Amino acid sequence: MRIELLHIDECPNMAKAQERLESALTALGHSDIPVITRLLASASDVAGTGFAGSPTITVNGSDIFPNGAPANDLACRIYATPSGLAGLPTINQIAEALKDNGL
Repeated sequence: MRIELLHIDECPNMAKAQERLESALTALGHSDIPVITRLLASASDVAGTGFAGSPTITVNGSDIFPNGAPANDLACRIYATPSGLAGLPTINQIAEALKDNGL
């Protein structure tokens, strides 16, 4: 299983997204699965990645939050959370999405 955290340069939510993703993996008993962070620096970097704005979490190349529209631009992403719109999902949302994606 390949888990990637796709982000743009200076994404204000990247570090917190990585923390939450690693916390979700630990909560699911999979702290041994590495998280690969990938910086997308140009429109050509985005092609074929499943990127829907920064940060995007993918499992085997597929966005774990599929209701995000694929992006061709290097842009930030907004997630619907229980507290309203935010720049990243909650740990529980990430854990549920990972389970839905075969973890």
